[in-house]
Amino acid sequence: MHALIVIDVQNDFCPGGALAVAGGDEVVEPINALMGAFDAVILTQDWHPAGHSSFASQHPGKVPLDRVDMPYGPQVLWPDHCIQGAAGADFHPGLNTNRADLVIRKGFRPTIDSYSAFYENDHATPTGLEGYLQSRGLTTLTLVGLATDFCVAFSAIDAATRGFDVRVNEALCRGIDFDGSLTAARQRMNEAGVTLS
Repeated sequence: MHALIVIDVQNDFCPGGALAVAGGDEVVEPINALMGAFDAVILTQDWHPAGHSSFASQHPGKVPLDRVDMPYGPQVLWPDHCIQGAAGADFHPGLNTNRADLVIRKGFRPTIDSYSAFYENDHATPTGLEGYLQSRGLTTLTLVGLATDFCVAFSAIDAATRGFDVRVNEALCRGIDFDGSLTAARQRMNEAGVTLS
């Protein structure tokens, strides 16, 4: 059984959003067209409380894309984005959310960020997605969405290390790509056994 996992296709990650990924809106229609080919469709949604610890605004003297050490390890600081209940956290209006079997919200704990659809950034606190996939017999996963070098890559690597057969359709992803992050993410995915296409 094969699931399509659509990562964070939200307003704040699309052009005009608080953390816009170049061309982020270009993936919406092709993702919609692909949904019917899968046994299940799962959407993830970044869902931060106001004042989240990963926001640069919460760290005096820091600006977006600075790095800090958190109790769970290094953390990139971001502009305030995908705040619970705000328009920026909504899915892109063109995305076919009616086709979703499940929506996984992540990043809602105030003191820890969450890139992966499977685990918070401490790599220990689960989102519940793995259990859902196992209970439905979904063993093959195709990932698409935003952004390739962060939430897509972290999700793909976690899935592969948990024994899923994982593919990332790069044509239906867009990356942030700062400081070599896209190349590094591709290398980490390859090393984890993720198929890039």
